[in-house]
Amino acid sequence: MPATTVSTSAADLHDPTSAAFKKARRQYLKTTRNRTEHVEAEWTPFRAAEKKFKARFPPPDLSGVLDLALLDDSRAAEVSNGVWKGRPNAVQCEEIELRPRGRSSGIRKAYIFPNTPGLVLLPSFVPPDEQRRLVRWALCDQARHPNATNLDAHYILPEDGLWNRFLQSKKEACEDTLVEPRASSPDPPEVIPSPEPPGPRKLVFNEPAGKHNYVKLSAAPKPPPAPSPSVSPSPVSSLIPKLRWANIGWFYHWGTKHYDFTQGPGVIHDEVREVCKRAVTAVEWEKVFGSERIPRGGWGEDAPDWDSWHEIYEPDAGIVNFYQAKDTLMAHVDRSEVCATSPLVSISLGCAAVFLIGGLTRDVEPIPILLRSGDVVIMSGPTCRRAYHGVPRILEGTLPPHLVAETDNDEWTVYEEYLRTTRINVNVRQVFPRGFNPELHSAAGS
Repeated sequence: MPATTVSTSAADLHDPTSAAFKKARRQYLKTTRNRTEHVEAEWTPFRAAEKKFKARFPPPDLSGVLDLALLDDSRAAEVSNGVWKGRPNAVQCEEIELRPRGRSSGIRKAYIFPNTPGLVLLPSFVPPDEQRRLVRWALCDQARHPNATNLDAHYILPEDGLWNRFLQSKKEACEDTLVEPRASSPDPPEVIPSPEPPGPRKLVFNEPAGKHNYVKLSAAPKPPPAPSPSVSPSPVSSLIPKLRWANIGWFYHWGTKHYDFTQGPGVIHDEVREVCKRAVTAVEWEKVFGSERIPRGGWGEDAPDWDSWHEIYEPDAGIVNFYQAKDTLMAHVDRSEVCATSPLVSISLGCAAVFLIGGLTRDVEPIPILLRSGDVVIMSGPTCRRAYHGVPRILEGTLPPHLVAETDNDEWTVYEEYLRTTRINVNVRQVFPRGFNPELHSAAGS
């Protein structure tokens, strides 16, 4: 196990006689003791939904959460073992057939959402063997040099990656590698001081990217983050649970929430690209955007291009998110891509999660969807791509049977131990719209 963390089972959280249930109740009473009577009235509908599903006590009721795995007999063991269940009719959606050449392992169905045009859910789209390969890729190949991770700012990470170094120590039964803080390096990175005064971290509202401001946003300074002066040397095994993200393709600068194109285009792994393109190719977009579900004017300065996504869609950026059991992703909007309509493909691996998606403001009540390992979500079109969305809850004890090691000596055992408290999300986008050449655009704007 990459961490000395004792996980709480979902069954314990629902058992009033368990120690975990009683502890959650005590913490709830302690934290709400001084809560004002009207605090909940100030929450937006999206915030209220986040609070509901984040709650450790009482455990959230998932009866209003869409859970399409309940319609698939092949996933019965996955659902029953995981305790957490939603309902297959909790949210209004429509079933559509997939195109034959895009089908994956016999999966023939996708679901669209009339109230969120452009949102497509492909349950169990990624087959079990491919899920395992993607997990290995995320940990072994992507979360390492030259791809940036959340830990690179603060630690001098081994070039072969934390996970590969951890596997090596397990295989050779040797001590962990000790990772040194970056602040103690004799050659720390040059950091431009922040103009903001000290105090609580402020939310960054990034200006939506587009063709009209691409040159300005590209030229804006994107200094490296300051390494923390307080971190101590840490063994690899203690850092693995702190891994939160690894960059894919074009480099995303978290400080400004815009891409730093000076870093170069990066690499999209062939299998990741293939899964994303297969998912986009599988969807009959006529059924998603036909009948003018979104007026032509809603697509902005460009005409709707969904009818050509089968040919022109090309993912070139993204992120691998590594969620631990108590992690959340608060409501946010993706504004960084110059193309604000092309498909964003999101692949779920490991533990299940509750996904919320609302509208153009937090005042729109979000719909909740239970995403399980192998599910793929596509967000596309101007309405869906600019919708607030988030992940308020990773669901404990929901690792599916096909991600469990077959024997104690199986090399997959170490992956299983990690995944039992983890959800990996591979989130891939297309930054530039059809016909947009960033080099020519920069030259024209200079």
